Amino acid sequence: MHTDINKLFGSLWDDYVEMTPSAAKVHQLLSKGDTIINDHIALRTFNIEKVNLAVLSAHFEALGYVDCGDYHFEAKKLKAKHFEHPDATQPKVFISELLVEEFSGELQTIIKGLVAQIEDSATSADNFLYSGRHWELDYTTYETLLAESEYAAWVAAFGYRANHFTVSINHLPGYSSILDVNETLKRGGFVLNSAGGEVKGSAEVLLEQSSTMADKIEVVFKDTQKEIPSCFYEFALRYPKSDGELYTGFVAASADKIFESTNAS
Repeated sequence: MHTDINKLFGSLWDDYVEMTPSAAKVHQLLSKGDTIINDHIALRTFNIEKVNLAVLSAHFEALGYVDCGDYHFEAKKLKAKHFEHPDATQPKVFISELLVEEFSGELQTIIKGLVAQIEDSATSADNFLYSGRHWELDYTTYETLLAESEYAAWVAAFGYRANHFTVSINHLPGYSSILDVNETLKRGGFVLNSAGGEVKGSAEVLLEQSSTMADKIEVVFKDTQKEIPSCFYEFALRYPKSDGELYTGFVAASADKIFESTNAS
């Protein structure tokens, strides 16, 4: 496991940009050369012991991160937690896991077969969180998973890597509202996720979020190459709680819609 937090996030970012070519352009458009502070990154996995949420979070907990919240997404059959670092300028980490046993026998068999192909030592290796796919996957299997769970199909196709990075609008010079950020993105030719509206959340729930729709990239399957949705970029504006401190949690109803940024349709 990494001992250097900045090195870990640097590696996650490099891999993410490779999967999400538009992210570098968005970064350039919004930063105008300034440093961008990341609000959080998100990772996806299955709730199977070898690769479950706890296995992924161990990499961050070794660097001082602590568990700060639990979330349940009933419709998508997911559980999630978010983790924070004592240094508030480090990104929060949002990790979700698919509740595999709540799906069809066919999906369960496929997922268990994929996870079985991962070397036991791989999950604790330094690079695990940006190591990608550890299994063979044909396109028909991807489509079978997609018919039941967009999330399952995404993890099967992309494996272990950041699903998205998130710009902290609170720390973004020149922007005071999420609408300004969205407007700049749309003028720049980026397509926003409109599920549940372009802005998810509100000042009342202390968090507003928006995101681009995922890039489509060529993915090599065992039997073919196909262009499918990869990763997206998110933007978050946080509001102060009654004690004046910025809210650091997540809003399940908003996150539920953010997951749809990787939808294929």
